Amino acid sequence: MLSRMSAVMKTAPGEAGVGLGETDVPEPQAGFARIRVIATGVCGTDLHIARDEYGYEAPVVMGHEILGEVDAIGDAADEHWVSQRVATETYFSTCGRCAPCRDGRINLCPNRRSIGSFENGGFAPYVCVPVANLHAVPSADKGQDAGIGAVLAEPLACVAHCLCDPSVISPGDDVLVVGPGAMGQLSAQVARAQGGVVTLAGLPKDAERLRVARELGFSTTTEAPDAESFDVVLEASGSAPGAALAFSAVRRAGRYVQVGIFGRDVPLPFDAVLYKEITVTSGFASTPASWRRAMTLIEGGLVALDPLVTERVRIAEWQRAFENIREGRGIKTVIVPD
Repeated sequence: MLSRMSAVMKTAPGEAGVGLGETDVPEPQAGFARIRVIATGVCGTDLHIARDEYGYEAPVVMGHEILGEVDAIGDAADEHWVSQRVATETYFSTCGRCAPCRDGRINLCPNRRSIGSFENGGFAPYVCVPVANLHAVPSADKGQDAGIGAVLAEPLACVAHCLCDPSVISPGDDVLVVGPGAMGQLSAQVARAQGGVVTLAGLPKDAERLRVARELGFSTTTEAPDAESFDVVLEASGSAPGAALAFSAVRRAGRYVQVGIFGRDVPLPFDAVLYKEITVTSGFASTPASWRRAMTLIEGGLVALDPLVTERVRIAEWQRAFENIREGRGIKTVIVPD
């Protein structure tokens, strides 16, 4: 096995600080597993890291939405994981001492170090993660690319954290999802699984994304909805106009859930919270509980993930993957090892 590998790395400030580099193939220590990467999804957070809008520590291999196969472990007690197809939680370490950690809310640990931002991630052929982070996913039956949608397990867990713990949607609720990207598509599917009647909203340029949503059985629109016409709105665009539309569309005493990340301060019509007595909630990253929700949704066939993977690019072509995010092309682009 080679000792060095190519990877997409953040090495310096700004988008110019992201590029193709070379790093050591990691060796798992006790309590860790090495994953041979099948694919890693490109997330809006990766673009925020590139733009210095999200915390990171350079140099670091980027990428945190990982689908792979365990090929080595650091402790013989974990031998049963070898050759299993897995997705992984993103936390490399937390302090274990702060109030959120002691409350079991490790996603809120101020000293959390996550893969792809503070520890090496998955835009590479191999990555090491704690064994405790592993989740087995259904085995592919048509080669390593079958079921590649499982690369979306991590963002699905983030959506589950926003929507399921506790549940924000009741059966029969009219639900508007703003933004038809990956997080919006996943939010729509989880909302439907909770009994919501879901409409997915986008812009005219989102025609292809909205087509996929319709094929998955959702109503879609490119028009601004009537004011106060939805019980629950899920803002997944990460844009100020999307948030403004959502605050307008939610009914009095309704619920607004922030799923997308803005990456910067934005103006919001927040008086609507007062005038309409809106309940505003969100969820940062994921938790072990939300991962259990996500894996249950996958195993139960309640979410369709493969149709959301719209392009695969090699590590050497990583710039195309990032450009897809910037331009809103496709739904989920994944980077696969060269």
